[in-house]
Amino acid sequence: MIEFPNLFSGISIDISRRAFSLFGLEVYWYGIIITAAVVLGIAYGVKLADRAGILSDDVFEIAFWGVLCGVIGARTYYVIFSPSKMSLATAIFGIRDGGLAVYGGLIGAVLGGFIAARIKRVKFLPLSDLIGLGFLIGHCVGRWGNFFNQEAYGAATAGNLPWGMTGDKIMSDLALIGVDPFALVHPCFLYESIWCLLGFISLHLYAKKLRSFDGEVFLLYLVWYGSGRAWIESLRADSLMAGGVRVSQVLAVLSAVFALGLFLYLKTTLPKKNYVMYKDTEESRQLINENKTRIKLEKEKEKAKDSLRKTKRELTDPFDDTVDN
Repeated sequence: MIEFPNLFSGISIDISRRAFSLFGLEVYWYGIIITAAVVLGIAYGVKLADRAGILSDDVFEIAFWGVLCGVIGARTYYVIFSPSKMSLATAIFGIRDGGLAVYGGLIGAVLGGFIAARIKRVKFLPLSDLIGLGFLIGHCVGRWGNFFNQEAYGAATAGNLPWGMTGDKIMSDLALIGVDPFALVHPCFLYESIWCLLGFISLHLYAKKLRSFDGEVFLLYLVWYGSGRAWIESLRADSLMAGGVRVSQVLAVLSAVFALGLFLYLKTTLPKKNYVMYKDTEESRQLINENKTRIKLEKEKEKAKDSLRKTKRELTDPFDDTVDN
């Protein structure tokens, strides 16, 4: 049960972590939503691969390894900074009980994608622009998994915010730490989802008209997400801590400041060096054209095979009513 009393008085939203059961295995909404977020992010990158001068097949293959390394990174980050000590078996196999951290996932996904790109000899900087926009889609959609889990919420609000929320699990959590269980809390998952949606729309439009060097959109992604996450993390009641420091907040601030400084430097210096983006190079154009030619030939070959099969059927049984005339 979740409520927004100041927004919808007397209305409760009945939710369950479990979506359905399959062969005795409980399937959770969190997993479904995270999967949908990943698929949408990858689909976006594959769809707009040509814009970065990269083959869509390469984007898909690299994304596979990025996702795998992202899950490993997200779990490792959580285990390292989790306040509760875990056995090795729990750390590896207890993922269904929760415990994935966004920044660990980002680090793992970027490293995995970088290594995969090097192996496949794909230019990583133009690829990173697609990665940044894909991440924003993933954050925007994926945060709604926290809604179903009643997690990633903030500290108690002043009580008069229209969107202050509460829920049965939230009330239980607040009571355990000695806070008024009837207090309304900040829906931090919602803040981050909206922030990332605005970021995606803004950077998608920016990439179409204003991108002037490879990796630019990824740097702006770090600035946008980092600045928003730094503020949102300050409201969180369940931050991962290192001593008295919110680890993700520190990473958010450092990544945003570094990315902003690098963006400003490259934005002002590269035009003076007659920088050419990868998509405008002869190498990229040749790669894209060869791929389009290959796809065209494959379609023509398949069309010829279909025509041959139809001709064979007609010769075998010229009175077959299933043959199209």
